[in-house]
Parts: sequence; C-alpha cells; structure tokens
Amino acid sequence: MKKLFSSIAAAIMVMAMMGGAALADNHEGGEGWVRVIHASPDAPAVDVYVNGDAVVEGAEFKAFTDYLALPAGDHEVEIFPAGDTETAVISETLTVEEGMYYTAAAVGTLDSIELNVTQDDLTIGEGMTKVRAGHFSPDAPAVDVGLIDGDAVFSGAEFPGVTDFVELEAGTYDLEVRTPEGDQVLDLSGTALEAGTAYSVYAVNTLDSIEPLVVTAAAAESMPSEMPETGMGGAANQSNAGMMAVAAMAAGAALLVVFRKRVFQS
Repeated sequence: MKKLFSSIAAAIMVMAMMGGAALADNHEGGEGWVRVIHASPDAPAVDVYVNGDAVVEGAEFKAFTDYLALPAGDHEVEIFPAGDTETAVISETLTVEEGMYYTAAAVGTLDSIELNVTQDDLTIGEGMTKVRAGHFSPDAPAVDVGLIDGDAVFSGAEFPGVTDFVELEAGTYDLEVRTPEGDQVLDLSGTALEAGTAYSVYAVNTLDSIEPLVVTAAAAESMPSEMPETGMGGAANQSNAGMMAVAAMAAGAALLVVFRKRVFQS
C-alpha cells in the first residue's frame, strides 16, 4: 500500500509548487509560475502540503489550475492520500526558478503513472497565436495534425509527449487529423485561433473513453502582476477552437485504431 501511494504521490507532487510567499522556506527573490493538471485517469485524489500548510485538498482527475505564483527557491513538500494527515507518503524539496512558467501533469494509468513537466513560452507576437498538443491518453496511437493538403503542424504525437508551441498568425485554419501515411481521419476545416492566446490541447483518459482537455493562457506580457498564491485557483478558459482540435485528435486516434485493424484484417 505504501509503495502504491508513493507512486501516486511522486507523479502528482509538483502540485505542491502552488504555494505562496508565506509558504516558502528559502527563496531568492522574484517568482516563478506553475499550473498543474491531474491527467492520470485512475489515480485517486490527493492532498498536498507545502512547508506544513495545505495548498491543495482532494485534487481529482482532470482538475487543473491557473498559473500560481511561487517564490523562486526551495520548498518542502508533503503528499498525503486525501483526508489522511497522519503519515506523509512522500517528502521532497522542490526548486522553482525565477521568471519561468511551467505546466506539470500527472499522466498514465496508476500502474505506470509518471510526471510530465513542460516549460511554457508565453511570448506571443502581435497578431499571432500559439498552439501545442499533448498526448496524455496512455493507450491511444500516434496521429498527425496539419493543414489540409499541406504540411503537418504536429507529426507523430505519441503518449506522453507534449509538442513545442507553434506560433501562427491568428485566424481561421483548415486543419485535419490524419494518419502518419497521410490518410485523413477527420476534417477540421474552419478552426479559429485567437490572437494573443496560447492553446494547449490535451487528449486525456483511456482510448475507450478519451476526451479533450483544453487549457489556454494569455501572452506573458498581459499576465496580471498579482497571481493566485494558494489552492487550486480558477480554471483556465477553454476555447471552442481548442476543444474542436483536441476532440479531433481524440476521435482521430480512435478511428486510426479501427483503420489499422481493418487494413490488417484485409
């Protein structure tokens, strides 16, 4: 049981980076920003303590936060099964760098759960947008997303990868989900991407119940100077365009399984 909970805690312990200045034992001045996603479909809820103070309670699958300010430096973290404060299943020191934005996600099924941490470059040019894809469905195959009759924007996205952001001119795009061989799986004509917004679109859950999770962020220069410091924070906005894109990826993955099965059988 302890080994089981330790595995869970190790994958989700980065949630502890959501503490505020009052929670920091050692900090160098300045702050970093972290948002957290619980993307492990069968992992239980957890409580997270930073420097002895509860910062997250009962975080469940698909919960995610806004960017939360954390002073640069070291932070003592304890992870407990939700509702249990008797014995910490893990105790770690975490270090956050000044001026950096991060997304941290617990991914995979419980027997192979892992932590996926990405740095978020929120510098967006005037009139531009950014988009990236995260493949957090542990049993879904790889797919490409690209322009119809054009180049792929993302190629061979596989679990548990997150692509780099691609900067595009804001506007409406005719996209498609397709196999690596170029066969269209789903038509995504008319996808609208707004200026000054970074879209992270994640396919989550297992293949038989795959679903979209879309998290957006404004350009770094438009971030408020005061960010939330504790707790789960407000949910990030979800865009229809992002929902369309990741839903297409999810559907594409499912259809690709059928496509390959039929080819094999024939």
